[in-house]
Amino acid sequence: MNKSELVSAIASDAGISKSDAEKALNACTESIKKALASGDGVQLIGFGTFSISERSARTGRNPQTGKEIQIPAKKVVKFKPGKALDESVQ
Repeated sequence: MNKSELVSAIASDAGISKSDAEKALNACTESIKKALASGDGVQLIGFGTFSISERSARTGRNPQTGKEIQIPAKKVVKFKPGKALDESVQ
């Protein structure tokens, strides 16, 4: 499912126009981005939890040349599905 299909599904399920559904989806994703950027986690009961994790610096290997390279530390977004979501896909 891509974004336009998701917007259509939201619009039909909620009984609203596609433009309103797209505004709501964009507002939701922006709010999640802002919360994660500020270091907060986002917990949606029954759906899942978005959080930030630190990945430490490490030594890797270039697969083309076999040369060792340094991979810098960075922050990554993690998602842990909630119980209801996890059970719905099994």
